[in-house]
Amino acid sequence: MGCAPSIHVSHSGVIYCRDSEESNSPHQTTTISQGTTTLHGLFVKTDAADSIPSVLAYQSQQPPPSAGPRRKERRESGGASARSRTPHCCSVEADTQTSSSSAKASAAEVQVGSMRLTQYPIQVLLIFAKEDNQSNGFWWACDRAGYRCNVAWTLESALECFLDKHQEIIVIDHRNSKYFDAEDICRSIRATELSEHTVILAVVPRTSADQEETSVLPLLDAGFDRQFMENSSVTACYNELVQIERGEVRSQFKLRACNAVFTALDHCQEAVEITSEDHVIQYVNPAFERMMGYCKGELIGKELTELPKSDKNSADLLDNINTFIKKGKEWQGVYYARRKSGDSIQQHVKITPVVGQGGKIRHFVSLKRLHCTNENSKQLSKSHHEDKCTGDNSQSESGSYTCKNRRKDSVDVKSITSQSSDAPSFQTRRYSSMARIHSMTIEAPITKVINIINAAQENSPITVAEALDRVLEILRTTELYSPQLGTKDEDPHTSDLVGGLMNDGLRRLSGNEYVFSKNTNLSHTHLPVPNTINDVPPCIAQLLDNEESWDFNIFELEAVTNKRPLVYLGLKVFARFGVSEFLNCSEATLRAWLQVIEANYHSSNSYHNSTHAADVLHATAFFLGKERVKGSLDHLDEVAALIAATIHDVDHPGRTNSFLCNAGSELAVLYNDTAVLESHHTALAFQLTIKDSKYNIFKNIDRNRYRTLRQVIIDMVLATEMTKHFEHVNKFVNSINKPMASEESSPHNEGSNTECTTNIKNFPDNQTLIKRMMIKCADVANPCRPLELCIEWAGRISEEYFAQTDEEKRQGLPVVMPVFDRNTCSIPKSQISFIDYFITDMFDAWDAFAHLPVLMQHLANNYKHWKTLDDLKCKSLRLPSENNN
Repeated sequence: MGCAPSIHVSHSGVIYCRDSEESNSPHQTTTISQGTTTLHGLFVKTDAADSIPSVLAYQSQQPPPSAGPRRKERRESGGASARSRTPHCCSVEADTQTSSSSAKASAAEVQVGSMRLTQYPIQVLLIFAKEDNQSNGFWWACDRAGYRCNVAWTLESALECFLDKHQEIIVIDHRNSKYFDAEDICRSIRATELSEHTVILAVVPRTSADQEETSVLPLLDAGFDRQFMENSSVTACYNELVQIERGEVRSQFKLRACNAVFTALDHCQEAVEITSEDHVIQYVNPAFERMMGYCKGELIGKELTELPKSDKNSADLLDNINTFIKKGKEWQGVYYARRKSGDSIQQHVKITPVVGQGGKIRHFVSLKRLHCTNENSKQLSKSHHEDKCTGDNSQSESGSYTCKNRRKDSVDVKSITSQSSDAPSFQTRRYSSMARIHSMTIEAPITKVINIINAAQENSPITVAEALDRVLEILRTTELYSPQLGTKDEDPHTSDLVGGLMNDGLRRLSGNEYVFSKNTNLSHTHLPVPNTINDVPPCIAQLLDNEESWDFNIFELEAVTNKRPLVYLGLKVFARFGVSEFLNCSEATLRAWLQVIEANYHSSNSYHNSTHAADVLHATAFFLGKERVKGSLDHLDEVAALIAATIHDVDHPGRTNSFLCNAGSELAVLYNDTAVLESHHTALAFQLTIKDSKYNIFKNIDRNRYRTLRQVIIDMVLATEMTKHFEHVNKFVNSINKPMASEESSPHNEGSNTECTTNIKNFPDNQTLIKRMMIKCADVANPCRPLELCIEWAGRISEEYFAQTDEEKRQGLPVVMPVFDRNTCSIPKSQISFIDYFITDMFDAWDAFAHLPVLMQHLANNYKHWKTLDDLKCKSLRLPSENNN
């Protein structure tokens, strides 16, 4: 025959033919008809030519049996065109074939984080030099899987098809290089930006059993992702394609969504910084570059420690930040950062740990917003023209960092005062209290209040200015939350009690010393200590069955354990909260530790003994079981709280801090008369713990976790010191109770109350307040116990105070609490004063947070009991009728 026409379909949908002197196509017959174009042996799909059907018959020599009906259906789509062919009269050179699968493939939804994506049917490009059983196998596999498939026979047509369709999977014939170089084709495709998320599969020849398998490295170096051993079975091809879809393709699809996220970050007005778990900078957005004056290239890949730090931050700020984020908690606050120019700017920073594979923290995301101050604005304005890397956009977008006062915490107190600082009257102001303090590098809320008052004074009448002077003098004191006591004539019981408990102990007589002896007897009784919690004697085990109840009788446990209730209750409570598992220590180590701690409580004390420690441990465990408390703290906080309760009064001498300071005791000298006993309890507890490996419960935890745990324990034990009682309570009320009540009652926050409440509770500083409040309430919960227990505790604490007063008189020391004279003291009146002054407000606040109706009911009943005794002028603990019974 002579020349044969060559048929091509352009992107515009135009079908044209050209003469060819020689055709290598295996297809021998082509018929082109108006309206229903059929290229024998080809699938042709064009986007512009609607008259060309998207599915045309694809003639394969050996269609698989399973595809028989479909093949017949597709052949029939050729209609008369197929029947009118003229064998051997012409040939067709075609570059591509296209099909739309007859399977119903619908779009699928894929969730990536909080994004919901739509994934359309997979597109596959087959690149083969000629049609054979292998190309047919992949073709029909695509048909079965519901994929859209294209076939290309040359490098040029393959590239053209890929740039047009962007297929997710490409299969390249790599069995021989007679027709084309498969690796060159792969490299050419990889050279395009679109191939970043494409999976390329190499079809390699099957090796014989005695032939050594070749390395896949050359294929990987060429850009292939996988290799497929030659197998024309449709099922084998189908399995391979489906595995690629479920694996690489789906993963690549999710990765493509990251482009949208990064685009959003690039246009975000807040500065964003992403670091690795080791604090290596991995990403900063343009807003961050503008704020800090750096280019991305100067930051990415560097550790945060390599960048210059501002010296305006407090020394422990970075430790505080690391403590929170290493625990997986979000930290937010004000932080000073140093720009490239050397200027320090103040930022509102929120650092969020991102948990990744294996449940570990993999990244830290920092959002930084400029703290609106005149100083910051001037520094940024001054530095914009010096920045080399932000280009022309820096000035136009610098307005993002000017003070807009869009948020409540963006009010600039410094700017308020500076606006009127140039007034002529300011230079002649006569009041020394008008000295400005807003130059402090760390601006506490009270500092902001003082700055506002300073500003108000400048334009106020003289009488108002003088009144504000008095306000400033009060605000500049350190004890803002501590009430001032009335005279002793008003209520001697309250004044003595409060003075004795809250006095810092500076009323000393020189030359007097009080040194108490430590309890070195490690064995109180002959009662055997259980090897495990399951070996507890039946009488004790029966009592412990009720330990989760608030009405649990600790004195019965004291009796059956021969004054060793702490070990037994500790084993039960610690097992319930998984303390051994958290500390990674054995139950034997924990048991030995409890023995050592209990042995260092003084059984000779009527009140501050191991029974009191067990009682505080029981109350703490009860509080930890309440939903709101449980939802505010993590496992480390729970373990720390239980340990703090156990050790909070270890080696207590049965005397108050004021007594020790007045007596010039060794401990008072050691701790500078400040939180003497509380400091001693924590220090001794840690000394005892690490002294011997047999009872070192911290020996198996890593250093960072130990440090965090230790700090929480110390903070909680120090919170039991009474001189800061009102400070802790008032902070709790103002930081937690009031905001929660406001959020819960606000009509504008319906439906979001739970989230708002959670945010209030989970703020790091508020979590600290919750833990302090919890152990404080547990420490003085006696008035909230059932009446019988309340009366017993009242008698015990009174006896201990009586003994102290007796000793003070013997040694000629100042009598700290004269009202506690065993000959004249009214125990009911002292209990009423204690409840009125310390207990009621604190437990009202704690009940509002933790919801404790049973405690509040006991408190009301007990208060009524003491009032009845007081009205009867009784000094005893019970009514006469009760004593007779």
